[in-house]
Amino acid sequence: MIFSQECKTIEDTKTLAYKFANLVSENGCFVNLFGEIGAGKTAFVKFVAEALGIKEKVTSPSFVILNEYHSASIPVYHFDLYRLEHTGISTITEELREYSEGRKITFVEWAEFSQGELPFERIEINVTYSDDDARIYEFKSVGEKNIKIIEGLKG
Repeated sequence: MIFSQECKTIEDTKTLAYKFANLVSENGCFVNLFGEIGAGKTAFVKFVAEALGIKEKVTSPSFVILNEYHSASIPVYHFDLYRLEHTGISTITEELREYSEGRKITFVEWAEFSQGELPFERIEINVTYSDDDARIYEFKSVGEKNIKIIEGLKG
């Protein structure tokens, strides 16, 4: 199941992220993020964390691979695989599996470098540029577990 929305302003992105946060706040989910540098992946994660009540400053994990946030009612984990690229993924595969289980929200930026090692049950968010610097966020449920989240975004 797929849902797509164009965000013409940063406020549109914030509204979409808050809606997403509301839908995942109870049970959590594993999210793969795709998109060019500067497309809006980290901005989306920041707004989701804000909506969940994360108190820490949310930053891109580009240089540390993983940022953890525990100040809300559900933990948020934010990976960035860009610097690992294909050869480094094997060093954290088990960690990624662990972060896909239980009640938590895990975001993985640059998931295309995962070589298929990421959990089957996930949401994939592809962020692309549209006209006039707008962004298109496309949400896809991979597996049955997250279909209700996609349906909630549509509603």
